[in-house]
Amino acid sequence: MKSKTDLPPLLGWLATLSDMARLRTLRILEHEELSVGELSKSLQLPQSTVSRHLKTLLDGGWIDRRSVGTASMYRLGQNTLSPDAHELWTLTKHQLGSTATLEEDDARLAEVLAQRRVDSKSFFGRMGSEWDQLRQDLFGQKFTLEAMLSLVSPDSVIADLGCGTGNAAEYLASHVKKIIAIDREPSMLEEAKKRLEKYDNIEFLIGELTDLPLADGSIDVATVFLVLHHVPEPAEAILEIARTLSEDGMLMIVDMITHDRDSYRHAMGHLHLGFEESTLRSWSENAGLKGFRYQRLRPDTESKGPGLFVVTMRRH
Repeated sequence: MKSKTDLPPLLGWLATLSDMARLRTLRILEHEELSVGELSKSLQLPQSTVSRHLKTLLDGGWIDRRSVGTASMYRLGQNTLSPDAHELWTLTKHQLGSTATLEEDDARLAEVLAQRRVDSKSFFGRMGSEWDQLRQDLFGQKFTLEAMLSLVSPDSVIADLGCGTGNAAEYLASHVKKIIAIDREPSMLEEAKKRLEKYDNIEFLIGELTDLPLADGSIDVATVFLVLHHVPEPAEAILEIARTLSEDGMLMIVDMITHDRDSYRHAMGHLHLGFEESTLRSWSENAGLKGFRYQRLRPDTESKGPGLFVVTMRRH
């Protein structure tokens, strides 16, 4: 019987490459040398998990490690990876193709590298970065958003559709004439009423996005934050919202980009695993809305969910 050391290297390589987390790790380490913390943010994995996979990859000769001060930096092995292993990796990478998860990895990696570039600038660049932290310590995080909300017309009537517990309405209430907070769940509306009880310009209504209790042309701005993926027929919802918009009215949607986290269907009742830009554009055109704008939001490297987008579209 062959001992473990007599087994062909291929079996060990295949065992290493059988784990998707290690494949994702190798994929981004092929492009960039990263620390454990940077890998953790790029892959949305705990640092302990990343460290465990790095040890396996390091022991197998798949990656190189070098020390920079007290930190360790990792990259796909340039000197340690054998030609046969490199050929196997090339084939494996080709088979991986392009998936929503890998695209999210790339987006978070770009953000991690952007943060690194800020941190590594000259003296004045570093002072600028430190000023951001100092400003947050002195004044908090909300003032920039609240100041920018003053750009919203104070005469606006805003419909917060699928308002939940009133997060968006809380930001907007001090800056507009009226907010109509609509949700299909009475329990959500009750929580929103408690949260927003100090405001006297908010109306709370029960309703579905496909059957809104709103008059034609009565809304200046409609917001739909992380709700559309719960709606069985999103295209019908866009049509219904378009009906309620005023002549210069605008619809803003924030939701998830297309992803492959199928567990969300069962764990959180998601009916759709994100949305493609082309799909949203077709719904906008079908509803007769104009000025379609799609923007993928910068990923928060501390977050655990898929990437987000914001879409705006107008009545005219």
